[in-house]
Amino acid sequence: MDVDLTRLRVLAAVAREGSVTGAARALHYAQPSVSHHLARLEAEVGVPLTERHGRGVRLTAAGRLLAARAEEILGRVGAAREELDALVSLSAGRVRLAAFPSALATLVPDVVGRLAREHPGLGVGLVEAEPPEALDALRRGAVDVALVFEHDRSPVDVEGLRAVPVLAEELFLVRAGAGPHPGPHPGTHPGTRSATDEAAASSEEGAVDLAPLADAAWIAGCERCRADLVGRCERAGFTPRVAFETDDYVAVQALVASGVGVSLLPALALRAHRDPRVTVRALPGAARRVLAVTYGERPSPGAAAVVEGLVRAAG
Repeated sequence: MDVDLTRLRVLAAVAREGSVTGAARALHYAQPSVSHHLARLEAEVGVPLTERHGRGVRLTAAGRLLAARAEEILGRVGAAREELDALVSLSAGRVRLAAFPSALATLVPDVVGRLAREHPGLGVGLVEAEPPEALDALRRGAVDVALVFEHDRSPVDVEGLRAVPVLAEELFLVRAGAGPHPGPHPGTHPGTRSATDEAAASSEEGAVDLAPLADAAWIAGCERCRADLVGRCERAGFTPRVAFETDDYVAVQALVASGVGVSLLPALALRAHRDPRVTVRALPGAARRVLAVTYGERPSPGAAAVVEGLVRAAG
């Protein structure tokens, strides 16, 4: 199927703006020109893409499907053009990285600093985004690398993408009060623990049991993290009572320190910020996976350098 990119751009604009008139205004086209491009695109693909709706038109199911793919195709074409313009080397150009907040505060600065020293001609752009938004930006060509995490109960969709494991990140139970097992200090590598912590976690006395917290109020994060929390609590025999919801790991620890609830936090969040008023204990065998994702099997040299840097920063 041969499809003109200009017509794909018109279809994407109609889907985005909600009408032919809106698309014409956004693209600075005359309205008849937009209608003409839509008609030619329907002839090229051989299926109706629009249907009458009141005094205007709306996209059919096929039109909506193609419009979604059009955004991805146009984004990749634009990214390819930028890579070619940047000499397709590490001596020039710009690579864009989307990452979740705790990674931006821990792993990413090390990578950006290393690239600045080793490849001073390569610019790095940073975008804060949770995994679903980061992967959407990657597919649209808005970023070159997406640093994401996933839980067993909420895996990320990397179909058609290249995912490189970066870190198996430990999860910690966070409670109010100082304790003998403080977990990862901000200056330590994420996921590492002292010999004392290891011995405690491996002993029956040191094992973390969530069952005694059945009546506690819980502080939960994003929908995907909350699904992991609920699953772990259900395996301990209860459904957690979620009293507060926030993705801000600083706020989570402050709420815990105030005594209003308990929470689960990953190692990177505790490395990024550690409230001395809370105690944390690792959950044996509990971890979330951190992945560096790029588009296709052969990422650009800049994107490959960022992925390699992330793996190195994670140890």
